[in-house]
Amino acid sequence: MATRNLFPTYHSTLLLQRCLASLLCFYAVTNHQSDAFDYRDALSKSILYFEGQRSGYLPPDQRVTWHHHSGLSDGFRQGVDLVGGYYDAGDNVKFGLPMAFTITLLSWSVIEYGKQISDAGEYHHALEAIKWGTDYFLKSHTEPNVLWGQVGDGRSDHGCWQRPEDMTTERDAYKIDEKHPGSDLAGETAAALAASSIVFRGANPYYSNILLHHAKELFEFADKFRGKYDDSIEVVKALWLHKATGEVDYYNYVLENAHSFGGIGWEMTEFSWDVKYAGVQVMASMTLPQEQKQILHQYHSKAKHFICACLNKNKEKNLTRTPGGLMFIRPWNNLQYVTTATFLLTVYSDHLKLTNQELSCYRDSVGPDEMASFAKSQVDYILGSNPMRKSYLVGYGPVYPERVHHRGASTVSYKVNTSFIGCIEGYHSWYGHQAPNPNVLIGAVVGGPDKNDRFEDRRGNFMQSEACTYNTAPLVGVFAKLYGSEKNSMIFDS
Repeated sequence: MATRNLFPTYHSTLLLQRCLASLLCFYAVTNHQSDAFDYRDALSKSILYFEGQRSGYLPPDQRVTWHHHSGLSDGFRQGVDLVGGYYDAGDNVKFGLPMAFTITLLSWSVIEYGKQISDAGEYHHALEAIKWGTDYFLKSHTEPNVLWGQVGDGRSDHGCWQRPEDMTTERDAYKIDEKHPGSDLAGETAAALAASSIVFRGANPYYSNILLHHAKELFEFADKFRGKYDDSIEVVKALWLHKATGEVDYYNYVLENAHSFGGIGWEMTEFSWDVKYAGVQVMASMTLPQEQKQILHQYHSKAKHFICACLNKNKEKNLTRTPGGLMFIRPWNNLQYVTTATFLLTVYSDHLKLTNQELSCYRDSVGPDEMASFAKSQVDYILGSNPMRKSYLVGYGPVYPERVHHRGASTVSYKVNTSFIGCIEGYHSWYGHQAPNPNVLIGAVVGGPDKNDRFEDRRGNFMQSEACTYNTAPLVGVFAKLYGSEKNSMIFDS
């Protein structure tokens, strides 16, 4: 028998792995062009998700039927009614700051793309999602200079794996006031209420006025008693008011405080519930009139830096991308930064198109179509146009995360079994269970893949498998825009 000069087993395995990786990448790249997504369905599912995050007494028309009433005594120990609002992620704590950011983005989405949301038949549901949050904020703002900013304790909550219907953890409520200020929390809540007041101006003028009244009071509270929320609640915006009221005082406030608040001082590469400079910069560059050339130019410069960083066209400080083309900021819940950046790219591309402008980055100029195309590529990646061929919008497409890090979704529905599930029992019986979640958290956007496009669908992998309200909220507007564009294209082609 003739001898053969074979590669050692190690090299054969390595060669095979490289070959498979190359084929996988080739398959992903060549199939990106043929991917067709139902943006209307994605929009419907993204709005539905918020019903699965509701706390409090659920209405008769609740569509997420595996979820039930919960948190019915929130605030009672402190003598205040704080029943309602949203759980912001997979745990059972209600955090005011990310909740306010979520409502701001939902409202901004409706303001920008309300017609498309209406055409998709989702306008009523979108307003319901916003109102569930704003009703809670009105309850939380019990006095002009008092805002209840949190219910529950993350430390004790994370020690339990219980459905919200069974919670036995501490549900103490925490507030900010004159002696314990929290300008970021009060300011973001003011922004959420001001933005939502615009949304309800036509549908419910009386409610809109109430929202605006509370927004003004909270803005004054945030400005007069300055301090950081985290310093006041240890266990843990004037542009919208100008847009909502047209009052010159808020406009002047934006101009006069542009330097001191860092709005035109920081060059950003992320936009999130905790770092909002990029959103302010983009919004200001689209809102301020041309007469304020100096301030407008500085806001525009910082907004341009963020947009160009997303497009990888700055000289320095660009966002990295995964091999599959996804923006990558950090390993923990990366998709929250992708969805917020995608929203800003979308609204800014619309602004450039409307004003017949281009954006001049260091490497070259960028038109609105190129910007919108890149934003769409990020959305399509999330919906399944990626090396793993997996949708990171739960319930959308044939393959999506089935073991979302979420107490309610991963535990038998209260509607199916009302037997009490204890703290430790939940961990033993449900958290460590290898089977898919018994309840599908439709519309949730999970943390997403790592820097190499890999995703491990495991409940304990909370860095990748946990979903948050502020992951999904920005996509409501983007899905609506893409649905509208696709619909108009079909009408034009016909």
